[in-house]
Amino acid sequence: MGTASSRDLESGDGARGTIASASSLVRTLLEGRRVSRRSVRGVAVASATAVTAVGAVVGIAGGGPAAASNDNVEATAADLTLLADIPVGQQAQVQTASLAQQADAQFAQASASAKKSAEEAARRQAAQDAKSKKHAADKAAKDRDLETQAASRSTSRDTLQTQSSYSLAEVKAIARQIVPAGQFQCFSNIVDNESSWNYRADNGSGAYGLVQAMPGSKMSSAGADWQTNPATQVKWGLNYMNQRYGSPCGAWSFWQSHHSY
Repeated sequence: MGTASSRDLESGDGARGTIASASSLVRTLLEGRRVSRRSVRGVAVASATAVTAVGAVVGIAGGGPAAASNDNVEATAADLTLLADIPVGQQAQVQTASLAQQADAQFAQASASAKKSAEEAARRQAAQDAKSKKHAADKAAKDRDLETQAASRSTSRDTLQTQSSYSLAEVKAIARQIVPAGQFQCFSNIVDNESSWNYRADNGSGAYGLVQAMPGSKMSSAGADWQTNPATQVKWGLNYMNQRYGSPCGAWSFWQSHHSY
């Protein structure tokens, strides 16, 4: 391990004093006070030399080579001189401008991100709106179809022509046009048991027609031709079953337990 000479130690003490002077000069610059270019240049060279000297002392004390060369000294002095070339006020302006540029860049990035998010949200909303409109249009079209079918059935019922007599097949065909398809079998089961599809059936006790209304004159609420028109009898019977049992199938369920309805 090498040992520092008295001369090296003296150089170290001098370097510490010069560094202290440089630190004082830097504080003066930071506080905004003006100093002469010559003072800055002189302290810069001296400080760089002192730092090199301290490095040399430490290197010798540690048994290593000197840490800095004359070129490094001149570079350090030049860097400090460049700092002194810019007035303190302008240094603050430069720093402010740099911060403003950073803020502008961050704002631009945030704006671009917000714009992208807004565009994506708008795209999703447009897709959802289009889906909702399509659903509404499909529902409206379906409702129109149902209304058309209902109107067609109503027209068919209203345009049934009265005949002097009807065959069994004709009576059933008329009933199919009036009774909903899902309820027809239940309606048919009741008529099978009540009148065997004879629209002139009379049991002698006042019950009459396909559904054996008791008395038969009740069916006049559906039409004055209740005695001769099976369509009138079917309309009245269907209305009766719906009002009293909820549906023909409800009436048939009751009939199975009581053999009447």
